[in-house]
Amino acid sequence: MELKKRIVVFFCVFITSIAAVANSNSWGNAQWIWQEEAGPANTWVAFRKEFNLKDIPENALANIAVDTKYWLWVNGEMVLFEGGLARGAAPDTNYYDEVNLKSYLKEGKNTIAILVWYWGRTRKVHDDSGKGGLLFYADLGQQALESDNTWKMKVHPAYDPKSGGGGGSANRVNAYNVKFDARKALGDWSDQAWYTSNYDDKDWNKPIVKGIANNKPWGTLVKRAIPQWNDRGLVNYESLTLKSNKEKVNLPFKNTTDSLLIIRAKLPFNQQITPYLKVNSKAGKTIVADMDNPFNMLKGTYITKNGVQEFESYSWINGHFVEYSIPAGVEVLELKYRWTGVGEMTGHFECSDPYFSRLWWMARNTLYVCARDGFMDCPDRERGLWIGDVADQTGAVFYSLDNAGRLLLKKGIDNTIAYRKGDTIQGLAPGFGAYRGKSSELTGQSLQFIDQVVWQYYYNTGDKKTLENAYPSILKYLKLWNMQPNGLPEHRKGYANWIDWGIDPDQVPVNVILYYMALNATKKMAITLDRKQDLEWLNLRIKSIKANFEKEYWQGNRYGSKDKLIEERVSALAIISGLAKKEHYNILVDSVLVPVKKSSPHMEWMVEEAIMLTGQYEKGLERMKVRYEEQVNMEWLTTLYEKFLPKLRGTYNHAWNAPNYVLSRYIAGVKPTSVAWETFEVKPNFAYLTTVKQIVPSVKGVIILEAEKTDKVYQVNFNSPAKTRATVYLPKEEKAIAKILVNGKEIWKKGKLKTKSKNLKLIDEDEDFISFEVEEGKWNFATIYK
Repeated sequence: MELKKRIVVFFCVFITSIAAVANSNSWGNAQWIWQEEAGPANTWVAFRKEFNLKDIPENALANIAVDTKYWLWVNGEMVLFEGGLARGAAPDTNYYDEVNLKSYLKEGKNTIAILVWYWGRTRKVHDDSGKGGLLFYADLGQQALESDNTWKMKVHPAYDPKSGGGGGSANRVNAYNVKFDARKALGDWSDQAWYTSNYDDKDWNKPIVKGIANNKPWGTLVKRAIPQWNDRGLVNYESLTLKSNKEKVNLPFKNTTDSLLIIRAKLPFNQQITPYLKVNSKAGKTIVADMDNPFNMLKGTYITKNGVQEFESYSWINGHFVEYSIPAGVEVLELKYRWTGVGEMTGHFECSDPYFSRLWWMARNTLYVCARDGFMDCPDRERGLWIGDVADQTGAVFYSLDNAGRLLLKKGIDNTIAYRKGDTIQGLAPGFGAYRGKSSELTGQSLQFIDQVVWQYYYNTGDKKTLENAYPSILKYLKLWNMQPNGLPEHRKGYANWIDWGIDPDQVPVNVILYYMALNATKKMAITLDRKQDLEWLNLRIKSIKANFEKEYWQGNRYGSKDKLIEERVSALAIISGLAKKEHYNILVDSVLVPVKKSSPHMEWMVEEAIMLTGQYEKGLERMKVRYEEQVNMEWLTTLYEKFLPKLRGTYNHAWNAPNYVLSRYIAGVKPTSVAWETFEVKPNFAYLTTVKQIVPSVKGVIILEAEKTDKVYQVNFNSPAKTRATVYLPKEEKAIAKILVNGKEIWKKGKLKTKSKNLKLIDEDEDFISFEVEEGKWNFATIYK
């Protein structure tokens, strides 16, 4: 009994730490409302509430919670497209949104309308409460607007709950197909005049009150952890063609044939979209909007009524081409799409080799299309928050996405910690435990999470609260690992002995290194959090692995198990972790890391990073070009594949591709050197390139770097944001330096600093570089060679 009390207390403390938890005052007397039934699954329910306002309030913040998604209109104007987050922040919790209604309200009669979509099934990214529901509260100054039995409700008859979709197992997508029969629609509600105040809802039902805020089954309410989607509105496709003959389609277009025609609509690149159509048709025609994507699990189906009509399928899909099947006799007036997603892709990289510029762009697209309610493995087949996939995404987040991306990463950390199973950090949240009743621990991924996700998130953001929340669980997980007599950790298989899709994986030493990296990251956490009592245990294990790794796994020209075929992942991780001896670097690069190509994209970026860490940048670029060249040369492809093998490609938009992290950190050479980018390094490594440009959306502000190299001049332009300092490295290139100009003024001549400045100081000079530290501001350095 005492143990149960402790668990309850810990859980309450945890919830408070991960987000703003709604208290009773946040919801007044609002009630969860729904129909009499708890579901059923895949149900769309419409809610309306009319009310009068004497004065528009100073603030009109509404709290809205649903299981699972909703669309919100006020006075006929769409306020929010797809509110709600897949449930939950932790077991027995439900996210809620805070929405400002002020600009949509008017004096006199007002109408709020909400369409709620209840999924009703637990899969990888959503922990179903078991009951659909809407909870609404808004403080409108002199009055409160609360969900109760005075609202109007109707199960939307046009949406088919038997639409299917999402795949046949709990290992697939949570959402469903959308199938909408316009002949059963709700008047103005369905034909997109959208909730006019004159709409007649007399035949609508009173909802059933189901409970108050923070009650089960929905559980504790936790404020949405990320911003609302970046809704870019309905826009035209890049092009429309007939699939049968590739002939261009001009709108309006009428199918005058006797058969079905498919119009292929091209997107600018692989995006999360909802397809839209406007047609003139007789009733009973079936139009399907699907993706030309072999792994796509969802589609939208629309059955027409008579006349001009429009429809948008609200279940988002992704890919490069949307295919609309147009029946005979239907006239197509408009085809559009809505692109939504988390924040914006504000990072950028380009260089003198168009190959790497395109590759970085493809990798950025891949990252963004694999981000929504959480970071995910892929946006079509599973949408699962596998933490090893998040580890592959983490480094790229800080070079590619704005603050919304950083918040989504924090959410992934918090969700993973919340859904651990006992002391085991699981690989998936809500996880296999939610629908299989067992741990989803993939040991390699759980270890990656500690160093490559949690520590890197803290180091790049300075978010100490998230670190404090994660640290106790991380330490407990590391203590589950036993040590062997040889001084190395005993292998843990987890639920599957998997580390990588590639060829000839060597699981045991990979996990030994990842465990070592996790210990080192946890030691840094302990120091940061002043957990000195944990350092002795951590140091003991770190020293033991360091002392015994070489004799166990060095095989003369590679690192790995004696009885395993040569592969590159162990050697790469040995370099990244610091376990590899530097005298082995050249043989590792030349004998293993460049020629051996057995990794999948899940670990490929680590191989490329390892080469860069040895300083052999040209060879790192060489490997990257060979590995991704086939994909980059596919003109239609704008994201990157799950696998390299031609016959085993997997999804063409998988989270494991992170060349943008490697290119940004090691070629553009911009990286933090202290927590939260208070100090950072500017050290472009051109290899054979002549120009490089990088935009970094750092937590301190946007950093823009432009660098150029010729035989006579090395020039670098960059800015150091407010409250930061940058160290810039000027290469000697085995040449004599004639002079150095800073912001147009000569500061270095005849091998000496000519002038001094309080904003600039000489840090070091060795045989390779001269380095300067600069304060905030814009800087131009030009090194002139003799």
